[in-house]
Amino acid sequence: MQIGFIGLGTMGASMAANAQKAGHKLVVSDLRQAAASHLAAGATWADTPEAVAAQAEVVFTSLPGPPEVEAVALGPSGLLGGMRRGAAWFDLSTNSPSTMRKIHAAFAEKGAHALDAPVSGGPRGAASGKLAIWVGGEQAVFDQWKPVLDAIGDQARYVGPIGAGSVAKLVHNMFGYIMTTGLAEVFTMGVKAGIEPLAIWEAVRQGAIGRRGAFDAMPDQFLPDQYEPPAFALRLAHKDVSLAVALGREMGVPMRLANMVHAEMTEAMNRGWQHQDSRVAMKLQTERAGVAIRVDPQRLAEAVEGMKR
Repeated sequence: MQIGFIGLGTMGASMAANAQKAGHKLVVSDLRQAAASHLAAGATWADTPEAVAAQAEVVFTSLPGPPEVEAVALGPSGLLGGMRRGAAWFDLSTNSPSTMRKIHAAFAEKGAHALDAPVSGGPRGAASGKLAIWVGGEQAVFDQWKPVLDAIGDQARYVGPIGAGSVAKLVHNMFGYIMTTGLAEVFTMGVKAGIEPLAIWEAVRQGAIGRRGAFDAMPDQFLPDQYEPPAFALRLAHKDVSLAVALGREMGVPMRLANMVHAEMTEAMNRGWQHQDSRVAMKLQTERAGVAIRVDPQRLAEAVEGMKR
């Protein structure tokens, strides 16, 4: 089949190359004519997004952000002008959910499909094909084109309606940046308290948190909304955080995140939750957000088992 690919930067070039390696014919375009390897492998060049769409059954874009995506999709000589009825476009960029919903509506008026499909795995994952792809849009369209998505990444997953893929990507990225900020805070505390950085890393890497990722622990308490019996009681966790905050004060280390955690745990203690699992403090945020999180245990067990395969 003929596949369109727009955006041949660090990520896009590798993803397009992997689609070619899987045997798909490509028509490509980029602001810079930097597609020598793709053209040498048999791809054809198109000068505009509209020209790409006119020649392809399905189109993929990998672009810097929402302004570029909207310009490529809806601007002069954009994708919408060349999309055939029933054709599909997957945006692999990290994008705004509201931007994708706007574009989705415009495509639907023409009888074409727009899906958000951001990826995670970085340049190495793009090159090796070890990418997560989170797709929002019509599930039937996702199912139709999943073989092509599987040529680009090894973990293509349908997440929900249009915009859901972008939401999943923003949840993923924001958690990573929060975690990075937290690591900087606690490591500076450890170093200023006299521990060599590599020694801290080696020690913590072998602890409970280092051996098990934060997302691995979520099915235990948070997702099923079940905090009893406790794996580690809130009163004990509050004591630990109190000690860390005190050490930060003693060392003169700013501990903004640690103090926020301490305040959350103190509020949870004042709710009378001290004997429940320490993660019960997460309920304070679900209350503030006005959402209820309670996953059916059977569905949760099936999902956990599926992740092991």
